[in-house]
Amino acid sequence: MNWKKIVFPPIWLIILLVLFSAVSLPMVFIKDLTETVIAYILYVISFYTLTVVCILFSMVLPKRYKAIKQKIYDNPIGNRYMTDASFRTHVSLYLSLGINLIYVGINLISYILLHSMWFVILAIYYATLALMRFILLRYVRGEGIGINRLEELKRTKLCAFVLLTLNFALSGSVLMILYQDKGYNYPGFLIYVIALYTFYMTTHAIVDMSKFRKYNSPVMMTTKTIALSAALVSMLSLETAMFAQFGADMEPENQRLMIILTGAGVSVAVIAMSIYMIIKNTKEIRKLRSSRNGTI
Repeated sequence: MNWKKIVFPPIWLIILLVLFSAVSLPMVFIKDLTETVIAYILYVISFYTLTVVCILFSMVLPKRYKAIKQKIYDNPIGNRYMTDASFRTHVSLYLSLGINLIYVGINLISYILLHSMWFVILAIYYATLALMRFILLRYVRGEGIGINRLEELKRTKLCAFVLLTLNFALSGSVLMILYQDKGYNYPGFLIYVIALYTFYMTTHAIVDMSKFRKYNSPVMMTTKTIALSAALVSMLSLETAMFAQFGADMEPENQRLMIILTGAGVSVAVIAMSIYMIIKNTKEIRKLRSSRNGTI
């Protein structure tokens, strides 16, 4: 037996297996065929496909990564994005603001079509994120980063107050999850993709906060704080989706308790970050103003 052909099948066959697994696995869950012989055959095929793809990626990606990274550095805009933290922050604000506004629109349209207050809560949540990013982006476009520290501190302090209001949307969503059975429900293997993405975004936000601390920029740190807050709320959303997908054997009271504890933990974290930013920025604003008055 040629094991090499089994471990490294032709690319066309890998593509067919990926498409087949992507289509057939959701149908197993939708049609409730999880305990049938067909399902177990599909599990084996999907596991084989995933193993082959992972092996292929582990061999190809490192080489491709270096080549792609070099091409990015060779491009003037890509080089600036990779080396200029201020420019990268500017770009991320544009992208995140656009995404937040799209989510606001989608949820408002969903409310009009479905008449559910759940979508209003989500629209308020994304609108709050969009407002903070708009405040920062408007300042960055006019002043830039690292030019006028006093004004940076004022804008970031304003964002910290707005961040406090995020807890209203968070509390509303928790209450609707607890008493109206609202929340997220992702079919089939999509929940694993969402879980992987959520954990990645949370880890990435924490790492970025540590990485960008060296720049000592209020705007940069506030941008990363907003991203971390959004990631923490996403963890709560993921928890509700996990309960919907895998919580059939768990008592409803225990599910509610977990949601309450997670929601309280996220809320406390957001409040703590907001208050810390307000106190820290207020002290520095007073210090800067007093030093300026002393030099006049």
